[in-house]
Amino acid sequence: MKPLWDICLDLERAGEPFVVITLVAERGHVPQDLGAKAVVTREGLRAGTVGGGKVEAKAIRHAQARLESKTALPEYLTWNLTTDVGMTCGGEASLLFESHFSAAWKIAVFGAGHVAQAVVPLLAGLDCRLYCADPRAEWVERLPRAANLEAMVLAEPKDLVGRLDADTFFLCLSQGHAHDLAVIEEIYRHFPKPRYLGAIGSAVKASKTRRQLLEKGVSADFIERIRCPVGLEIGSNHPVEIAISIAAELLQARDRP
Repeated sequence: MKPLWDICLDLERAGEPFVVITLVAERGHVPQDLGAKAVVTREGLRAGTVGGGKVEAKAIRHAQARLESKTALPEYLTWNLTTDVGMTCGGEASLLFESHFSAAWKIAVFGAGHVAQAVVPLLAGLDCRLYCADPRAEWVERLPRAANLEAMVLAEPKDLVGRLDADTFFLCLSQGHAHDLAVIEEIYRHFPKPRYLGAIGSAVKASKTRRQLLEKGVSADFIERIRCPVGLEIGSNHPVEIAISIAAELLQARDRP
């Protein structure tokens, strides 16, 4: 079993928000020792315990509500175990809730081909959390080793989408139109209003993609959000110059009010 703080560090690196709950005071009978801690994510209890039973169940629900509302300030709560929690043993428990939200800018790149090979090293130099997925192991292995990069071989790169959130910047740079289309559909299924979605390709490909998405019932609002061709209108078709144009557009979108 990993130490609790190592688990917190893993969550920070993954960009997954969490709440640390600490039992800081007690009166009467409380089913855990002072200083006990628990780590809660959106999915529920990840590590530790503040007593189990009804106290912990209520604390987990409260922590999840904080994550949902993105409440950042620490919160100190005292619960009467009879009137507030519904237990029969009496006593009081005081809990400290501390939320941790990753400030990292998340960028997901689908495809590890020629353009991605130029884009990923450029983005890895920025203060961001970077993901890159491709079914071709030989291309993934060519990507640079960087602390902020998670490169993965996935038979279906679209499976990465479910691990991310609507604030992620999505870049579709895969080996063909069909691959990008599958990823874009998956993004729509999870995040109908993504912060940023760019896809490489010509104006012809952009028109074909938008038409096919409409035929599949994708909303016009979502389709209008797709940046295709991706990148600012600068430079040539050399992969490095394309990468610079894409990175510049990402920065522009990130810093836009």
